[in-house]
Amino acid sequence: MLVASACLSACVCAALVSPAHAADAPAKPRARDLGIPFDGQPGKYNAITDVDGVLVGHTTLISGSGKLEVGKGPVRTGVTAILPRGLASQEQFSFAGWFAQNGNGEMTGTTWVEESGFLEGPVMITNTHSVGVVRDAVIAWRVKHGPADNTGAWWSLPVVAETWDGWLNDINGFHVKPEHVFKAIDSAHSGPVEEGSVGGGTGMICNGYKGGIGTSSRKLTAKDGGYTVGVLVQCNYGIRSNLRIAGIPVGADIYSEDPYALVLPELQERGSIIVVVATDAPLLPHQLKRIARRVTLGLGRAGSTAGNGSGDIFIAFSTANADASKATAVANVLMVANDSLDALFAATVQATEESVVNALIAAEDMTGVNDHHVSALNHARLRELLAKHSRLLN
Repeated sequence: MLVASACLSACVCAALVSPAHAADAPAKPRARDLGIPFDGQPGKYNAITDVDGVLVGHTTLISGSGKLEVGKGPVRTGVTAILPRGLASQEQFSFAGWFAQNGNGEMTGTTWVEESGFLEGPVMITNTHSVGVVRDAVIAWRVKHGPADNTGAWWSLPVVAETWDGWLNDINGFHVKPEHVFKAIDSAHSGPVEEGSVGGGTGMICNGYKGGIGTSSRKLTAKDGGYTVGVLVQCNYGIRSNLRIAGIPVGADIYSEDPYALVLPELQERGSIIVVVATDAPLLPHQLKRIARRVTLGLGRAGSTAGNGSGDIFIAFSTANADASKATAVANVLMVANDSLDALFAATVQATEESVVNALIAAEDMTGVNDHHVSALNHARLRELLAKHSRLLN
């Protein structure tokens, strides 16, 4: 797998994760591997794919180095696909709800999610200037994989979200192509999810360190229903002084060169974060909107203040009630009682916080356009600080 500064070849490389590859690839350290404590019990993979049926795929594009030549590179970008019900269940939509903590960003298709209560396909994440091509490619993919008469794809409003990677990537070179979208969807898999500088998160920066993709999950107790909540983030937000890990303000004490040194301080909080929450709990759309709102509390634990220039946009979906969208008259659906939602709220907060930290831990140093360099979070220094505050498990 070619990622971060290790992949600076002259040609565009599409780094894809197949189910077998994901299981066999050397594991990067994750937050828990460093002894960082978190609340709650994770699922088997501590990933959004712990929710049965949810698949994740990436296409990672890294090429070139040196001076920016628009249309040529350097390229540090990609696309990530989250499939709620696998590759073969296009006609089984998912109840969903979305929420924008701060709207300086984009997530297409959300007006119909709000109106209908359904997510009707994958959730895609890419860079800001590739939203259009990814949206159109999802429609083309659905046409190709739908009924032979194309009746299932006559009308489609894909959900595509973005964060800005223009500090490291030739964002106006439009390097994400339809074939990269197809590969991300077709390579989507269950099991471990690749994190850090991959997929849509390839060129992202988080709290002044290298950011990208992170994921986590929580398994509820039998008393609370035994449900699973999974979270995936594409994090590209925040300033270093605000970063908190395990409750400790570590960002102020872990030095790294300022990636935005040439940018006015008041413009530095111009990142974004996209968060996708999946659960197998039978929740209705209004309840899933409540789940999406709880993402903000997890980000707050990590130090986010949802700055004016940040696009903080979240979507939550449920894999339960699989036949609800097929009903032509009356649908019989299940729902968790409102008085029993607290454990799901807590799981969302916990998994969101850990997903952000996992993204930071997995990311690696990267140099991009005009030799802009972003350093990864220093693991040794982080452990030193957490140990000083008695916040390490090992």
